[in-house]
Amino acid sequence: MNLQELIIWIKELFVIGGIVMPPLVLCTLLLWYGVGYRFWVMKEPKLMGVRDMVKHYQTHEDKTAKSIVARAIREGLALKKRGVINLRRHLDAAFYDYEKEIVKFASLTRVIVLVAPLLGLLGTVTGMIETFSSLATMTVHSQSGGIAGGIAEALFTTQMGLTVAVPGVLANSFLNRKQQQIEQDLAQVKDLLCHQTHHEREIIHHEK
Repeated sequence: MNLQELIIWIKELFVIGGIVMPPLVLCTLLLWYGVGYRFWVMKEPKLMGVRDMVKHYQTHEDKTAKSIVARAIREGLALKKRGVINLRRHLDAAFYDYEKEIVKFASLTRVIVLVAPLLGLLGTVTGMIETFSSLATMTVHSQSGGIAGGIAEALFTTQMGLTVAVPGVLANSFLNRKQQQIEQDLAQVKDLLCHQTHHEREIIHHEK
């Protein structure tokens, strides 16, 4: 299929889909941009447990791992070495950007997954209205497509809405589970570092 044929095919899809096709196409582009961004941000695998990662980075200057949890641990350990007062508050501030990064576009993709089937349903309604209008006037073919055009629009927009929503639901579900796991890991990192700091201060206090 060459470029000209592709353009003709796209135009035909817009004609068949009617007025709901532009917003459906926009929803598709926004959905997969958001999904792609979130996947890219959270794609780095976690190779070991959080406790093991904290121990590893305390003894190794390893900067090869670029996952969000690994970067957060390195930043948290740097704050801990500086001996900042109220470490928890500093960790909350330092980890805010990571927590913000993993939820970016989450609301957008969730809204699109809900809106796409409704747009498909709207297209179904407009297509059926056209069909019944053509039946009332006994118009098999008209400027807007008549009975055949109305049925085609009704079925096509429903299919398009589900085609956008179903993969979006699956992708969103996977990414949300990954997001929740990262949030739990970041919370665990904070607890471990604060506990270590408290324990170290207790040892120093007893030695005095």
